Amino acid sequence: MAAQNLQSVPAEPTAGTSEAAEAEAQAHFDRVMAEDSRIEPKDWMPAAYRKTLLRQISQHAHSEIIGMQPEANWISRAPSLKRKAILMAKVQDEAGHGLYLYSAAETLGQTRDEMMDALIAGKARYSSIFNYPALTWADMGAIGWLVDGAAICNQVPLCRASYGPTAAPWSGFARRSPSTSARASRSCLSSPTERPSRSRWPRTP
Repeated sequence: MAAQNLQSVPAEPTAGTSEAAEAEAQAHFDRVMAEDSRIEPKDWMPAAYRKTLLRQISQHAHSEIIGMQPEANWISRAPSLKRKAILMAKVQDEAGHGLYLYSAAETLGQTRDEMMDALIAGKARYSSIFNYPALTWADMGAIGWLVDGAAICNQVPLCRASYGPTAAPWSGFARRSPSTSARASRSCLSSPTERPSRSRWPRTP
């Protein structure tokens, strides 16, 4: 339902729009910014503002989707059923964050296919920390602790973002990140006494 509610593209002045109308739209935008209020998808916005939003939202969405992959690789090898359940919940949470952010970017007129094509072509970015290999179970705790800790620092200011469809999810992300980071820090402390499961990925025929 959340994705369906976000499917609208903001209005842009057409070629025939008068300078007075565009100036009025700019004045309304400036007034909303000055009041620390929210811009909604159907509101007029400057092209540079929309371009910056698309870059920020797509980078965050890509980071969520790419970031869940090293953790997903360790689900079957987590040292206990409890650790598997925690890791599965974290991966599902990150997937949901990414999908919501892709939907938010679509309200700005860019399709999900276009965002994925830009990522594959190297035109879009994501957090480079996820390029490092996670070779041991201790890496899982370190990733969760340090990366989520950094995410808290980034997301708390974003809760006051001026674009409505992103301000709400970022508030939710910021509320959940501290508990995730705390679980990861406990995993770091217990990792010296925990051993990964011996289960392996199923062999391909």
